[in-house]
Amino acid sequence: MGKDRTSKKAPQPGLIIGISGASGVIFGIRLLQLLQRQKIITHLVMTESAKIALAHETKFKLADIYNSASYVHDNKDMAAPLSSGSFPSLGMIVAPCSAKSLAEIANGVTSGLLSRAADVTLKEQRRLVLMVRETPLHRGHLMNMLRASEIGAVIAPPVPAMYAKPNSIEEMIDHNLGRILDLFGMESGGVRRWRLD
Repeated sequence: MGKDRTSKKAPQPGLIIGISGASGVIFGIRLLQLLQRQKIITHLVMTESAKIALAHETKFKLADIYNSASYVHDNKDMAAPLSSGSFPSLGMIVAPCSAKSLAEIANGVTSGLLSRAADVTLKEQRRLVLMVRETPLHRGHLMNMLRASEIGAVIAPPVPAMYAKPNSIEEMIDHNLGRILDLFGMESGGVRRWRLD
């Protein structure tokens, strides 16, 4: 685990970024890069399974990911500032969101800091976006998505928009993440908007 770079000063609100152990860890990585470019403060929480996915799916090192975040929090640290509703944030994005993390969030099970931070985001009525990455979906997954939606989460699976005519996987990822950032009123510059002309 990298150094926890949280400050003792009153923090400026930023976005909490959760990366869980589903395939598609690149969504969380690229999201951090986009937000760093925009100078948006980010608080990163990665699960152990996400670190395994990182090694299997990308050439990035854990240090690269940590360096893209403003602050890094250990998923085992349940006393971290993110676990309190008094900690200010702009909301939270879980990218990608595994079926396990979805289940925990939907049912209020806070076994780690990622699910606790999501629970706090919901209770404080801040925006929580879950980029659920699982297919095919069984009834339990669907029920958990419904439950999460009913308690305030936005379910936003990473689905490519073919009308944007992407030329690469990177363009598909950036378009997806641009649409996610739209939900927070942030312009990423990576979205090809729908036009009829």
